[in-house]
Amino acid sequence: MSRDEIEIKVERIHKLNGESALKGFADISVANSFLIKGLRIISGKKGLFVGMPSEQGKDGKWYNTVDLTNEGLKEKLSDTVLSAYEE
Repeated sequence: MSRDEIEIKVERIHKLNGESALKGFADISVANSFLIKGLRIISGKKGLFVGMPSEQGKDGKWYNTVDLTNEGLKEKLSDTVLSAYEE
C-alpha cells in the first residue's frame, strides 16, 4: 500500500506557548480506523519536526510507543501534522 492510499487526518492540535522546544501536541486518525494520540511537535536545529508518542522506561530512557517503518508514510504524516500546526 502506498503512502497516498492511506488517509491521515489531524483530529486535534494543541499548541503550547513559551520558549520550550516542545511546540505542541497532535492526535491523528489513520485510514478512519484508529487514533494515535500524543504526537509531539518539536522545534529542532533544522526546524519543526514531529516526534512519535513515547513513554519512559524503568531505565529512565524514553521509548517510542508507535514507530512507522515506511519512510513515505512517515513523510506524509509529518507533512500533514506540520501543515495543520502552521494553520
